Amino acid sequence: MIRLPDPKAGVLARREEIIAALRGLVPGGPLGEGVISEPLRLKPYETDGLSAYRQPPLAVVLPQTTQQVADVLRYCHANGIRVVPRGAGTSLSGGALPLEDAVVIGLMRMNRILEVDYANRLAVVEAGVTNLGITAEVASDGFFYAPDPSSQLACMIGGNVMMNSGGAHCLKYGVTANNLLGLTFVTIEGEVVRIGGEHLDAAGYDWLGLITGSEGQLGIVTEVTVRILRAAEGQRAMLAAFKGTEIAGQAVDAIIGSGIIPVALEFMDRPCIHACEAFAHAGYPLDAEAMLIIEVEGSVEEQDLLLGKLKDICARFDPISLKVAQTAEESLAIWKGRKGAFGAVGRISPDYLCMDGTIPTGELPFVLKRIGEMSAEYGLQVANVFHAGDGNLHPLIMFDANNPESFHKAEAFGADILKLCVEVGGCLTGEHGVGVEKRDLMGVQFTRDELRLQRAIKSAFDPAWLLNPAKVFPLEDNPVLQHAA
Repeated sequence: MIRLPDPKAGVLARREEIIAALRGLVPGGPLGEGVISEPLRLKPYETDGLSAYRQPPLAVVLPQTTQQVADVLRYCHANGIRVVPRGAGTSLSGGALPLEDAVVIGLMRMNRILEVDYANRLAVVEAGVTNLGITAEVASDGFFYAPDPSSQLACMIGGNVMMNSGGAHCLKYGVTANNLLGLTFVTIEGEVVRIGGEHLDAAGYDWLGLITGSEGQLGIVTEVTVRILRAAEGQRAMLAAFKGTEIAGQAVDAIIGSGIIPVALEFMDRPCIHACEAFAHAGYPLDAEAMLIIEVEGSVEEQDLLLGKLKDICARFDPISLKVAQTAEESLAIWKGRKGAFGAVGRISPDYLCMDGTIPTGELPFVLKRIGEMSAEYGLQVANVFHAGDGNLHPLIMFDANNPESFHKAEAFGADILKLCVEVGGCLTGEHGVGVEKRDLMGVQFTRDELRLQRAIKSAFDPAWLLNPAKVFPLEDNPVLQHAA
């Protein structure tokens, strides 16, 4: 069970004073109130994508400019008030989970695209712009923004930076960190810092690399400069179905070992195939134990060449079926179920935990076998759907949140999967972040000295540990919160 620290009584006693001060810093405007404090209106902010945990915050502030973010942080720093940054609230690791005495800074109103520069292939956007919104802005000119997490319709670029989000196409194009050029970043003291710029690899320390994936522990990102890429001539997908999950894992390893880098290489097992087919009617083979969706891009000739080689590789593993899309419509049909996988599983289970661990692709057969064995041991069904090309697993552990025993089993099952990922040479997270979900497992991956160094960096940016409290670091390693756990 994840533990949360007790609130600071002093801050709660000053609640009305704090809310009045925040309203002075972020007044209402055409978009509505700048501060939300009524209990009923705080309900939407009490949780994020890890909805098993809920806690209304002290207040929610909705700034519209970088300067307002700086003013709020400066006030909170001076008054010892904890701060939780929030975008769309799609975090699956509890990254935006508030505390009772914390102020949530919601960046959803900072949603302007400030500049598009095709000559230098970049766009400057505010943190509240949605991931898909960037591509929508530039698609008519033949460009796109590469990272594409499953929540890209809703998730915001600021949150993508904080969690270093990926997506199905990160196998070829990389995750968020590989597609950033610069950031505008506000420290807890309210100082506005601009990092990077309009080109790759700025001189000096790699501040961009440090802040990307820092989960709101070091400051708040308000503007982002991203790379935009010229769209390929076309793309096509193929579907390969197999008799077993281990066999499908072997096919993945063979594809990567061949030197071919598809645009996407996605894995689905039997429970997920059935859930997605019932939901999307995409024509998936229901007799398969596992299925791969593989996408390539380029000219028609290049697509044909790559798909031919991929068919030959998959054929070595005695597939049940191989289907190559011949048109864009057929490709969309193949992808239809995968894009709706999380929602589809939600139709067959009252609740599920979406895990996120990364392993070497060569370990896929063994890890999938062990997950199946763990499923039987815990008595909980699991559906596997993940980015197989880079070994980023997303097992969906099904449980009933109204049954405490079922919930605790699901948490323990998830922890065992993440420990297994580390044991085979992988890591605790690929794109969802640590948040509160994996916080108490950090010692599985990192030594005491490594955690000590990470805490020292956190303290250099945030000496009072006010930023996104109770996340990432185990409570016993948190100098401010450990006494309250």
